[in-house]
Amino acid sequence: MDVTTARERLEVMLADLDRSIGVIQGDPVAVREHSAADAGSDLTDADRARAMLTVATTQRQAIVEAIRRIEEGAYGRCVDCERTVPEGRLEARPEAARCVQCQGKRERRR
Repeated sequence: MDVTTARERLEVMLADLDRSIGVIQGDPVAVREHSAADAGSDLTDADRARAMLTVATTQRQAIVEAIRRIEEGAYGRCVDCERTVPEGRLEARPEAARCVQCQGKRERRR
């Protein structure tokens, strides 16, 4: 994927994530009369919102870093081994920072 197309896709993804994060942050659990069941439901809703926010902010950071790599001329090279990240991987995940092998190693260490 050429860097112009990558940048455009990343910027659209970033704008979408920013809107999603805004919705998550601006949507507090509704205040209502509480029963024991309501309290449990509110906690579940809050936990779900917190988890969604964590995923969205992690994804946002990956996109911001990909845009930075474009600006630095390093986009499309693995941040670990510096080999070329396969075109298909960048098509599927334009924010991908690692080649498949290095990403696999990273995930196995977790």
